[in-house]
Amino acid sequence: MLPEQLQAWDASAVLNSRIERGELSIEIAAEKIAAVCRYLKDEHQFVRLSAVTAVDRYPAEPRFEVVYLLHSIERNQRLRLKCRLPGEAPEIDSVTGVWRAADWYEREVFDLLGVRFRNHPDLRRILMPEDWNGHPLRKDYPVTGQKYNYTGEAL
Repeated sequence: MLPEQLQAWDASAVLNSRIERGELSIEIAAEKIAAVCRYLKDEHQFVRLSAVTAVDRYPAEPRFEVVYLLHSIERNQRLRLKCRLPGEAPEIDSVTGVWRAADWYEREVFDLLGVRFRNHPDLRRILMPEDWNGHPLRKDYPVTGQKYNYTGEAL
């Protein structure tokens, strides 16, 4: 029912929907994510953002999949939104304007996978040192080479 309501609200926003692991999962056009999230919060009571994460599907293209886990407390309903992004310069709008809780989730995805969130209020590393090169959860990130201790000094 929700995919049809979203489709009626904006036909270009919904790319696909299905039940995965007992939860509704809707693939959203990446350029529509902020508007869809605002609609779901305001019109369907998805007031809680449980997580924002991402998957690296390297070497497949589109390479990245950003995943938003939403919760309607009032209706006790959960929803998974997915947006696919290209491997070259992955970028998507921030949803911090909808849920302030997105702030650190988006920073973590940026830090570890290199996905940029447009209009994020403070998009900088959150786990890795500021001078760290690369994004360690990318599947093509080198796992061998110079090792560093927790202070960033070469071992």
